[in-house]
Amino acid sequence: MTMAPENEEIGAELERLLARDPFARRLGVTIDSAAEGRVRLSLILQDEHMNFNGSAHGGVLFSFADTAFGLASNSRGVIAVGIHTAMAYSSPAFAGDVLTAEAEEVSHTRRVGTYRVTLRRENGVVVAVFTGTVHRTDKPHN
Repeated sequence: MTMAPENEEIGAELERLLARDPFARRLGVTIDSAAEGRVRLSLILQDEHMNFNGSAHGGVLFSFADTAFGLASNSRGVIAVGIHTAMAYSSPAFAGDVLTAEAEEVSHTRRVGTYRVTLRRENGVVVAVFTGTVHRTDKPHN
């Protein structure tokens, strides 16, 4: 993971959270970069990620985006819980494609945060866009 020194602590915390997520680990999700309110993940699509039509399963794409959403929203050091999400698919992805999920905070208050996650193939083509809202607690991560 390549990060500016000021983001190393956030990156280490998000790596710890990702390590506690067996589903995301099974998908093969890795963190490329992290900062407060932002994260960039990668995933190499495998045959096991394909649906019956031969393209990436919507559940895999949603799970990948949701992982980015969860990590970005939890980057402020307190537990953030998703309360609403939506996803629009725009282009298929296939086995062997390297996808990125770039999550960014759109807005936040002390209790609520809104995030956008863009999934792209390595050629820059947008595969899907995910939006989500979280409720922030005052509880730190365990």
